[in-house]
Amino acid sequence: MTRFVTTRRVEFGDTDMAGIMHFSNFFRFMEVAETAFLRSRNLTVSWNEDGVHHGFPRVSVACDFKQPVRFEDLIEIEVMIEKIGRKSLSYRFDFRRGETEIATGRLTSVYCRSTTHGTMESLEIPPAMRSQLEA
Repeated sequence: MTRFVTTRRVEFGDTDMAGIMHFSNFFRFMEVAETAFLRSRNLTVSWNEDGVHHGFPRVSVACDFKQPVRFEDLIEIEVMIEKIGRKSLSYRFDFRRGETEIATGRLTSVYCRSTTHGTMESLEIPPAMRSQLEA
């Protein structure tokens, strides 16, 4: 299981009328952490190669909440790849504030490219990319 840790501060705009971070922002934070993880492996979530768009669109996302977070809280987000399938990646995101567990998120994406017909076609994750993900 590959691990990566990043931090993110809760901004005022991330909070709701109750003064806590709105649940939808956990999904944004998961995407930020995923992008940082991929960047650390010299990869990205969306790119063009030889005139063809490639990427990892999401096919499933979930988050279980344990504790609220508020404006100015500094959150640690641990990213783990739970599974690398033939065509898909499954991540786990553990959110913490200090020693306090905040939430656990999961995201699954599939390696795809755009076709000439404007649709997406899933592809097997290339061996070189798989090696970078497992590094």
